[in-house]
Amino acid sequence: MNMSSSMLHYEDLAGVLSSLGYADEASGYHGALCGALCRQKPEEIDPVELLDEEEVQPDGAAVAELRRLCEQAVFALADMQTGFMPLLPEDDVSLAERARALGAWCEGFLYGLAGRIELELRECSDEVREIIKDFTQFTRASLESGDDLEVEEGAYAELVEYIRVGAQLIYMELHPRPPAAVAHSTTLH
Repeated sequence: MNMSSSMLHYEDLAGVLSSLGYADEASGYHGALCGALCRQKPEEIDPVELLDEEEVQPDGAAVAELRRLCEQAVFALADMQTGFMPLLPEDDVSLAERARALGAWCEGFLYGLAGRIELELRECSDEVREIIKDFTQFTRASLESGDDLEVEEGAYAELVEYIRVGAQLIYMELHPRPPAAVAHSTTLH
């Protein structure tokens, strides 16, 4: 991947999706893409098909942006050092909107994870099953009107971090990396 290209941000993705007539949360699309990447190779994913909208007929520029997002997401998920982050609204957006977007990201992730290939949860580690269960709970994330905003901001930050690490752990379990020595070896013994 060409890392000199700028990273696509939430607002950029929302703009691309809006131009396509996609009415759902941009974070939900990013979650679906990340979930699908946990199960499939990037070249097996049609980013337009993930929109799950029959009326959408994207132009070449929109498809290029969605493919760029796919490249960025797989690179970030695969490298624990890159700081993968779910695409969510910036902190200047209301906490209630960010909580909705976080729930949409989790819902999208579960949708992408369920995708085309059956996921046999019994074959997953206890940790992955727990993360999937938690993501299911997070789809109902919301903010109540009487909640202490400072406490809720802290809880939101913790959820984002949990989702960040959880998505990477799921990716790593479903896409195990070969040991470096084996991966680079061209000699059979």
